[in-house]
Amino acid sequence: MTADLSFTEAFTWALRGATTRVAHSTGESAVLPVESWTGHADAADHALLDLCEGDTLDIGCGPGRLTHELTRRGHLALGVDVVEEAVHLTRRRGAPAVVADVFDAVPEEGRWGTALLADGNVGISGDPAHLLRRVRELLRPGGRAVVEVSRPGAGSSAGWSRLELPHGRSRPFRWAFLAVDDVAAVAVAAGLLVASVHRLTPHDDGRWAAVLDRPR
Repeated sequence: MTADLSFTEAFTWALRGATTRVAHSTGESAVLPVESWTGHADAADHALLDLCEGDTLDIGCGPGRLTHELTRRGHLALGVDVVEEAVHLTRRRGAPAVVADVFDAVPEEGRWGTALLADGNVGISGDPAHLLRRVRELLRPGGRAVVEVSRPGAGSSAGWSRLELPHGRSRPFRWAFLAVDDVAAVAVAAGLLVASVHRLTPHDDGRWAAVLDRPR
């Protein structure tokens, strides 16, 4: 297996149906759940989106199931992703999206009511506090970040990850995992405040989210 693919190339293959695993420097490996991202919002997704208020920026929108659902609910929403194929799929659902890196220029900076980080996207850049400081800049005063996090006791970590496909693998990229236990400390480091924590599924080992407020 050769490491000759960029993250964008590898993720594009995944979105087009190639079986893809994500391998972490912790030694953990799992199948990338692309089918759940390309499908429709499930009950946990709806519970997550219930936490969004006003105009919402979906960071790392992937193929757009959540951006689409936000627009269906009546939000002014925008998906942002570095992968052009993901943005194409989001637009094909009828939801607006742009190809952009969250650390570069983003439309309507400082005016968003909610910034959504679903599906573990708080791990982007491998430094959740750094990412959330950037998110704070994107929010209006009094806005909120809705952040999907790992279950209690899962532990937080940061390191390198790769996408592995049948015909190759991506170059390593930085990624992190943030457990609900550590959200408060990371929020403070980013200049945000924990407003609430939510269990999105009936069982403790399922999906969790935190709402982080930007002070006025």
